[in-house]
Amino acid sequence: MKSMRILLTGASGQVGGEFLRRLRAMPNRIEVLAPARTELDVADPQALRDAVRAAKPDLIIHPAAYTAVVKAESEPELARRINTEAPAVLAEEAARLGAALVHFSTDYVFDGHHDGAYTEDMPTKPLNVYGASKREGELAIAASGAAHWILRTSWVYNLHGNNFMKTAIRLAQQKEAYTIVGDQFGAPTWASTIAAVCCRMLAGADGGKDKVRATSGIYHLTAAGATSWHGYASLIARELMERGVPVKLRGLEDITPVPTSSYPTPPERPLNSRLDCGKLERTFGLSLPQWDEEAVACLQQIIAHYQLDQGRLLPD
Repeated sequence: MKSMRILLTGASGQVGGEFLRRLRAMPNRIEVLAPARTELDVADPQALRDAVRAAKPDLIIHPAAYTAVVKAESEPELARRINTEAPAVLAEEAARLGAALVHFSTDYVFDGHHDGAYTEDMPTKPLNVYGASKREGELAIAASGAAHWILRTSWVYNLHGNNFMKTAIRLAQQKEAYTIVGDQFGAPTWASTIAAVCCRMLAGADGGKDKVRATSGIYHLTAAGATSWHGYASLIARELMERGVPVKLRGLEDITPVPTSSYPTPPERPLNSRLDCGKLERTFGLSLPQWDEEAVACLQQIIAHYQLDQGRLLPD
């Protein structure tokens, strides 16, 4: 049987690292090519073309992205090279090869003014450079003719990498009291969940290429349920206390919710980042886990990995 060749970008990132771990645990007939950041510059279109043409993959999984939301405002060209031009090139090369592309996007393609959860067919209106660059990448993929999944997710965290979960742990360890935004809502989503769900979506005799072709389009992929940044931080602090992790925080009541307007730092962010994942669940017969259960599971990993229950501080 012919082996399935997968080209994976961003393997050192939160989502890419989880994909690499899971793909390498699959049967030997799957060959994973995961060039390091020093080996493949996703900001270089020609380097991407050369990498795809050398690899000749059956499937491209592309989690690599420019995710520095604040910095993107002062680096719009770099953000667009990575978030718009790179997926456009990968999609063009996938179409030329007859390969499939799995790409990851964001809740930031929406302006957050809708009251309920966003579905895939609702109008997009990014509020900042990061969101606009990701939306332009989506459009380029759709126009390429390549078989593709565009998977929008939100509020990603993991054991490794920089994320809000780690920020909330440090705040609890270092502050007696603090304020946090309470009027932005979304679904914290574990990178492990994203990779696990996507691998289940891809499961099949051909490694998922024909599935992608038959179901091409945009899908929302987040944990179930929603919370605010304040609710998220409160859950983390409560779990730290209940698990015997020494913290400086006096109590949960000392985490004070404040409006986004209290932090007038640009760029503007959506107040509502809730994504309706019903299309994905119906199409692939999957059920997505609750955000709080997943957050607690990841937090347990972080506590054990960094020995926080032994009084150690989470490193910067």
